[in-house]
Order: sequence, then structure tokens, then C-alpha cells
Amino acid sequence: METNINANVGTSLETNHTLDFSDRLYKVAIAFIAVLGVALAGWVFYQFSALPQNTPHEISVSGEGTAYLKPDVALVSFGVSTQAMKSQDAVNQNNTKMNAVIDAIKSTGVQDQDIQTTLYNLTPVYDYNYPVPMGVPVNGRSESSMIYPSPVPGGRTFNGYSLEQQVSVKIRNFDAINSVLDKAAAAGATNIGQLSFTIDNPEVARSEARAKAIENAKEKLNNIASQSGLSIGKLVNVNEGYNNWPQPIYALEKAESGSVAPQIQTGQMEVSVSVTLTYQVK
Repeated sequence: METNINANVGTSLETNHTLDFSDRLYKVAIAFIAVLGVALAGWVFYQFSALPQNTPHEISVSGEGTAYLKPDVALVSFGVSTQAMKSQDAVNQNNTKMNAVIDAIKSTGVQDQDIQTTLYNLTPVYDYNYPVPMGVPVNGRSESSMIYPSPVPGGRTFNGYSLEQQVSVKIRNFDAINSVLDKAAAAGATNIGQLSFTIDNPEVARSEARAKAIENAKEKLNNIASQSGLSIGKLVNVNEGYNNWPQPIYALEKAESGSVAPQIQTGQMEVSVSVTLTYQVK
């Protein structure tokens, strides 16, 4: 009888202990899940708050504007070249020629600040000795093909020094362009070219083109707003870009005296500006 009672008491204590442990494990799991949920919600909130808040509430429109004006500066280069056995002789002779060319250019009214040296190159000159070309049969037939061998090793001959000098000139008085070209050539300029035209102060044309581009962009914005029903807020960003200028045309015509004289046509410069305006949408 006592044995049965002791067995029953032991069984009861073991059952109570097991139920108490399971209850605590359940509560711990619930608490862990709750903490994990709070952490996940906080991470999602942080990621959302880090996104640009204005991205879904902006609109961008682009516009273009063009201004036309005549160029006011002509650019042209003049060069002379000299060859002599001694480098100093080449330098002296070339300087004499270039000084004469510069003096001739200045005599037409071009100022010192509008003449700039852009090239001064002194190099040795060599003549290379090549073997006499040989004829060899082609596919065993009577006709032959010429073979031009490479230069003989050590077969070059020193032939002095060559000096090339070049200046770039701005001509502001277009009526003097022909005179500048003629006098520079007569004074000894052997290389004349790269004639082009530009604007001394391009910002004036850019400002006009920019104003037209902004007006064009705003007109597009108003059309979009009226057609879609959007309510436009304040301007938040402006991007601007430029297009290249086309080169004007110049031509040569025969003068009445029978000589060939350049007839310069400056044409018209085109300055284009593009803008992109970004507005908030209410």
C-alpha cells in the first residue's frame, strides 16, 4: 500500500515539472519572434526613409535655344621654314624671315597681343641611301617585279638642320584680311592656312540662346501640366549644355587684276544651348 502511494506522488511531480518547462520555452520563443519582428520593421522603415523622398514627385523638361550672330574675329596661321648646314644659321635665317612676316602683319593694324607663336621646331635633316631597285621574274615568266630594298645600314647622310616656325594671328578688322594675307606672303610666309572665325565674347550669344532654351522648356512644362492636370511646384534643378559651332565658309575668287585674291565670306555663327529644368510636383 505504501509503495503504491510513493509511486503516485513521484509521477505527479514529474508531470508538473515537464509542463512548467514547456511553458517557459513557449514564452521565450514568442519573445524572440516579437523582437525579430520589431527589428525587421525598423530595418524596413530605415530603408524606406533613406530613399529620395522627392523622386516620385518631380518632373523634368528639356528645351533648346539658338542664337545667330556674325563672328568678329578671324584666326589664321603663318609659317616659315629654313634649312641650313649649321643650326645657328638656320635659326638666324628663320628669325629674319619670321620677323619680316610679323612686321608686315603689324603694318596692317594687327596688335602685338593678337600675334602668338604656336610652333618652333628645329630638327636635323638626313638623306638616306637606298640600293638600286632590282627586277625579279614573276612566276617564272619573262615579266619582272621591282623590289625596293631597305636603306643600307649606316647609309644616311647628314644634310643640315631644318627650322619651322609658326604664328597664329587674330584679325579683328575684317576689311584688312586680304591685306594681311597678301603682305605676309610677300614678306616670306611659306605656310598660310587654318583660316577660321570665332566670337571674341561668346557669353553674349550664349546668354541669348540660354534665355530661349529656358522659355522653350517652360512652354513644354505648361503644356504638360494643362494636359495632365499636374500641379507644378518650385524649380529644384537646372542642367545646361552647349553644342559645337559650325565653321563659316570662305572662298577664293579671281581678282580683276588677274591674280587670285581671297574673297572672305564670314558667314553666320550659330550658338545652341540646351537646358533641363526639374520641378517638384505638388
